Amino acid sequence: MMHYTGTIWRPPYEASSLLLEVTAGCTHHRCKFCTLYADLPFQFRMSPLEDIEADLKEAQKMYRCFRGRKVTRTFLTGANPFVLKYDRLMEIAGLVHRYFPGMETIGGFARVTDVTLKSDEELAALHGAGYDGLTIGIETADDGALRFMDKGYLAADILKQCGRLDKAGIHYSFFYLTGISGAGHGEDGARATAAVCNQLHPQMVGANMLTIYPDSRLYEEIQKGSWKEESETEKYREVRVLVEELEIPTAFAALGASNAFQMQGALPKDKRKLLAFLDDVIKNVGEDELRRYCESVHHL
Repeated sequence: MMHYTGTIWRPPYEASSLLLEVTAGCTHHRCKFCTLYADLPFQFRMSPLEDIEADLKEAQKMYRCFRGRKVTRTFLTGANPFVLKYDRLMEIAGLVHRYFPGMETIGGFARVTDVTLKSDEELAALHGAGYDGLTIGIETADDGALRFMDKGYLAADILKQCGRLDKAGIHYSFFYLTGISGAGHGEDGARATAAVCNQLHPQMVGANMLTIYPDSRLYEEIQKGSWKEESETEKYREVRVLVEELEIPTAFAALGASNAFQMQGALPKDKRKLLAFLDDVIKNVGEDELRRYCESVHHL
């Protein structure tokens, strides 16, 4: 049986990937809004190489059972497996290619700070070993929000480290967390984020709605009066600003369960269509209906 620990999270676009556990939990584990790994009895754990190899052997047998089905991508699970040291990541890549010689790319979630741990030469070598298509939850480029939420980096770090990924040829996608700047500040946060994205080359910018649960530190801040949540309509205005301000060719998507209305398109080609869709939601869908949906999402 595959060595999966707790809830396994992956982006919607990784549905056909081989999910391989190499870490569990998050090395940072301090973001005030996050409850994704609260079910684990530890903060972070690396998988033993023997477990990783055993899972690859099992997956190899499984895919042989489905004749004609070929897997070309591996998604490493855990909150930020790219935090692993260069040598460990290369060992994992070696195992993946040993059992799946046709594997084309290896991806996973990454924090901005994970990139700082690798030299430019190591990033280039990791790309050569198949590492490509990282998913980075930057959340925002609003420094005030990043500090308040205890993300552990600032907008300048996003720009510098993702620029290094660009140089190494490692593609990546961003997740933006709508509402993270708080009431009255969302549109400014969206503008700041678009300004950073416009200097980089994300393959996709994905928007999710901030959903606050009682077991989060952010909920405690709200109870203390230290932070105020945006209205749901305000969040859609914020997404509209983000789409409007993005000037680079990239995909845009809002497909996660936190989004009451899902959308996707290619920028700049589909910008007008996306903006018209958002205008319709803002004008014709009431706050009460949007709030009811938000409150119905009991777990992401």
